Amino acid sequence: MSSALMNTKEVARYLDIHEKQVYLLIKAGKIPCTRVTGKWIFPLKLIDEWIQTSAHEGLQQARKKINQIDGALLASGSNDPVLDMLLTAMKKDHPAFNFFSANTGSVSGLEALNTGLTDIAFSHLYDPETGDYNTPYLKKYCPDHQPVVVNLFYRQIGFLTTKSKSNVFDGWDSLTHQGLRFVNRQRGSGIRILLDYELKNRKIAGSDISGYDNEVYTHFEVGLSLISGDADVGIASAAVAKILDLNFQPLVSERFDMILDKDTFFQPSIQFFIEMLQSDQFKSRVEKIGSYNFKDTGRILHS
Repeated sequence: MSSALMNTKEVARYLDIHEKQVYLLIKAGKIPCTRVTGKWIFPLKLIDEWIQTSAHEGLQQARKKINQIDGALLASGSNDPVLDMLLTAMKKDHPAFNFFSANTGSVSGLEALNTGLTDIAFSHLYDPETGDYNTPYLKKYCPDHQPVVVNLFYRQIGFLTTKSKSNVFDGWDSLTHQGLRFVNRQRGSGIRILLDYELKNRKIAGSDISGYDNEVYTHFEVGLSLISGDADVGIASAAVAKILDLNFQPLVSERFDMILDKDTFFQPSIQFFIEMLQSDQFKSRVEKIGSYNFKDTGRILHS
């Protein structure tokens, strides 16, 4: 079937759900599709738009609930194990600060910040033309604001492989080898933008990579796909590789930032968030999973 069209099995795999759930979505009229010669067909473009709309609606619902909690803040965008650790520590040490987070991808995080659906965007979007991160994308994805860009940390990103495949996987050219199944990140994520940029430079077609359309939403999901045997290789952080005991081949040290309005930046919960990230106690915990650099943590890189 054309890559622009999917059948029920393909869309189930694309959404990482059971085929029976696809039929339930069809019956409820909640998924874009059409019936051709007795078979259900799903246009890839419409499915992608539907995914983005669903994520947008989810943030709208979260925004309404969080607005009912005095002083609560909502963050969306990219994810990282350090953020999960930090938010848990914040809740334990300062329960009065209500800080919620949604994993939507870097682009969606910036778009949500622009429309007021989130207070903070976590992002690591690389711009190959300038060699900079995040700032070059503000005019495109956040044109109605003049937010500040605050660095949180630098982290190592690379190929993750299962131990059994580490000897047969040898970088970018190996992605097209038969027998190797890739697990991808969703469109709009920083990892996906990095991947597609590198594939274009190397003239590698996504259609030649088994599993290119198999998308997940977090670094941990990449690692769990390898452990479960659903894939053999993916791109994620070194921290996930260490936590899940997977083989790691480094690709880049990338900058991970927090983008937010100036008024939000000076809120006590944000200042406490940064102070915790800078603290020796928290850094000592992060050292156990390694591959992080906090040299610019809390530094305003753009305002």
